[in-house]
Amino acid sequence: MTVFVLVSGLFTGPHVWQETAARLTAAGCEVRAVPLGGLGRIDGLDGLDGLDGLDGLDGKVSDPGAVTDLESHISDVVAVIDSVGGARGEEIVLVGHDYGIHPVLGAADRRARSVARIVYLDSGMPQDGVPALAAVPDQLLREQVMLLAAEAGKGAAAELPPPSREEWRLWGSVAGVPDEALDRLTALAEPQPLGTLLQPLRLTGAVTSVPFAGVLCTGSGSSIALVQARVDFGEPAFQALADPRVTFFELSTGHWPMLSSPAELVRTLLDAAAGRGHRLTPANAAGPPAHLRPFPLDVPEAPVERIGRVDLHLPSGDRPRPAVVLVHGGPVPAEARPTPREWPILTGYARYAAGRGMVGVTLDHRLHDVTDYGRAAADVVDAVERVRADPRVDADRIALWFFSGSGPLTASWLAAPPSWLRCLAANYPIMAPLPAWGRLGSAFHPAEAIAHAGDLPVVLVRAGLEVAEIAATVEEFLDAAKEHGANIEVVDVPDGHHTFETVDPTDATREAVRRAVRTVLGHLTA
Repeated sequence: MTVFVLVSGLFTGPHVWQETAARLTAAGCEVRAVPLGGLGRIDGLDGLDGLDGLDGLDGKVSDPGAVTDLESHISDVVAVIDSVGGARGEEIVLVGHDYGIHPVLGAADRRARSVARIVYLDSGMPQDGVPALAAVPDQLLREQVMLLAAEAGKGAAAELPPPSREEWRLWGSVAGVPDEALDRLTALAEPQPLGTLLQPLRLTGAVTSVPFAGVLCTGSGSSIALVQARVDFGEPAFQALADPRVTFFELSTGHWPMLSSPAELVRTLLDAAAGRGHRLTPANAAGPPAHLRPFPLDVPEAPVERIGRVDLHLPSGDRPRPAVVLVHGGPVPAEARPTPREWPILTGYARYAAGRGMVGVTLDHRLHDVTDYGRAAADVVDAVERVRADPRVDADRIALWFFSGSGPLTASWLAAPPSWLRCLAANYPIMAPLPAWGRLGSAFHPAEAIAHAGDLPVVLVRAGLEVAEIAATVEEFLDAAKEHGANIEVVDVPDGHHTFETVDPTDATREAVRRAVRTVLGHLTA
């Protein structure tokens, strides 16, 4: 028999698993929903079908005077594993949602021989020595936790208050969650003990022997394709994800699939327990990854001069020329080699521009994490200043061309376009923070900034087969652009995916690239 041990995330307890537990039980599985210390309230659960009588809901509640931290939550999960024991041949599958993956990994590390599989349910990838707070994407929330921790040192309560109904979205997408379920989630939410967020996770390495599955909720902005891209970048922490014992699943819902899609979640958990699912491809095993495949057009090389983080692809001739500054997307791990300014997509556009008599510019900026947008924005400003100061560049004729995850960086240029900025372009951009990113701050919301763009020409190259969550940010931006009468032209690639230049090297792609380049360069020479 498969025994599912379900561990919930921040502010929550066993109640979130009500329908999931009932469906798993009906499928012939045993279920233990773990009440974590300080969060395991069972009052208010009377009459919840599928939870009544479940082992693990035996009234276990922490001593109100006890200190609750990550280690105590790990002990809670270990106790449930030990209570199952495996004497009857049970296969224990640990499921950690959100924060719950931290105590799950800690417990599996201590009981690796007793655990058949771990399921990461729309969670991060905790590492040894890193506290759970590091997985909170929203910088303002992290700062709030640190402030509360400082106050707790002066005698204040050492806990983080639960979100209001409207604040849940800051902790993960609530897409698909019915109103009544969101109401109950709010009513039963409890303060999160700060020690559970601040105490580092300690792992011996034993947990690496346990197979695992990742369940990605696309409404949060996650996808198998994005995880594969991280593997392809060569990021060390992601290479283990291409192990054949690791599988992945996608659910088309938000961060709370047990509330929004319980039937689909149960089918996925049963498949995960059986070892089914999508397996990633090791880096370079199937040829070059998407970001290193050839540019779709045959463009001649141009002389290249490197200045700091900037590469200038130079046309022939001595007089100052307009410049196209190409801004790569991300986040891109700092260890990625080659670095983005050498990727074929960007060097292809740069050479194309040089062949048309313009200076093509590629650069590296430090967008290594979603928390790095401020630093990346400063890097782009510095790169543009270097380019404009070069005597081979016409400082009054500059175009900025953004790609993918650099979309939020367009906001500051749209909000106050300088006179020398003759065109702003964006290919398959992410034009708003994805749900799992948290708040980026007012400086990175292009849909708000477009109201101040004036007559600045904006060229947006849209992939028809874009990821739904990214496409939604583009449509939000275009709606705002229409409302404010912005000077915008859309180049559509109906059958194109994200990074269509290398993923879909078709005649339609080549024509879209030519049209986009003609449009951007036309604004530089007008």
